[in-house]
Amino acid sequence: MAPAEYKPLFPPTLPVKRLPSTYARRREVAIGSVTIGGDNAVAVQSMTNTDTSDVDATVAQIRRLEEVGCEIVRVAVPDRRSAEALPAIKEAISLPLVADIHFNPELALAALEAGVDKLRLNPGNISTRERLEPIARELARRGTPVRVGANAGSIPSDLKIVYERDPVAAIVQGAHRYVEMLQEFGVSNIVVALKSSDVPTTVESYRKFASECDLPLHIGITEAGPGITGAARSAVGIGILLTEGLGDTLRVSISGDPVDEITVCREILSCLGLARAPRLIACPTCARAEFDVPAVAERIRGELMKLQRPVTVAVMGCVVNGPGEAEEADLGLVGSGGKFVLYVRGKMAAKDLELDEAVQRLITKIDSMETAP
Repeated sequence: MAPAEYKPLFPPTLPVKRLPSTYARRREVAIGSVTIGGDNAVAVQSMTNTDTSDVDATVAQIRRLEEVGCEIVRVAVPDRRSAEALPAIKEAISLPLVADIHFNPELALAALEAGVDKLRLNPGNISTRERLEPIARELARRGTPVRVGANAGSIPSDLKIVYERDPVAAIVQGAHRYVEMLQEFGVSNIVVALKSSDVPTTVESYRKFASECDLPLHIGITEAGPGITGAARSAVGIGILLTEGLGDTLRVSISGDPVDEITVCREILSCLGLARAPRLIACPTCARAEFDVPAVAERIRGELMKLQRPVTVAVMGCVVNGPGEAEEADLGLVGSGGKFVLYVRGKMAAKDLELDEAVQRLITKIDSMETAP
């Protein structure tokens, strides 16, 4: 029987930008060079965890994030030194820069003066009309976007009683109230987030708000946790929202290296057909595995994350499912009788390789595919 014709897992067509939704079409908001809402693709973002006042460290981390596919980046501005660092950071990067402001209106004004592309404000700690007014007036004057970041962990004090009996109502009410105050001062470029560390609360908050307002939505599960825990919790909550057509930009919140957040973001979008991103397939390993699959897969993942194109790589420990997965991938590495087989575009390209040679050949092929058709 003739071998089946090679068909890449990612056909050479653009992905869908959004999934069908019963909710109203979201308004568009431009954040620097990235426009969200409307029919635009869902934008991926993350947040640095460096000391923002350390310009070199912060810029270095932002560049790492950009390298793996981050499209919007946020930095915390907890003090005056951090605010003073913003102009130098913005000058050194190409991504839209968002300033995360809490408690202190003066820091928000300083960030706007520094020329950031967007503010993130918390209705729970810059909550009164008097404290919000100078920020709102400057936002309106400049046309700078703002995210209303309603969060279960910082509910406005007068809504805490509501939160005790109905967390969704409290989160949504707090967001609406803040949006209305901003709009009273002429602010129109508004993005809204309604986050909780609890997935059902988060999902229901977004559903309720989306049914009542057409502002674009920043989605995510806040304080999702470290590593696998954060990735799993985020994937469930964000995946539900995206399948319902909700979400114009997203952040996966993981305790640790923010580069991992981008990995999870891109994988979620790719799995739903909302992005064309590199994909790594690797077996879960068992006693049949002929090499350290997790170690090799992690090494390959580091190379794949540098790509901005849909290359699929299979790293398989034995010949049970290995050849089949490798034939469906763009590149494949399969353990076989103590040696290794390399597949390229569905066909066996080399066999009887030693592990180091096989891995190096695979990495070389990945690099060559970055610009290949």
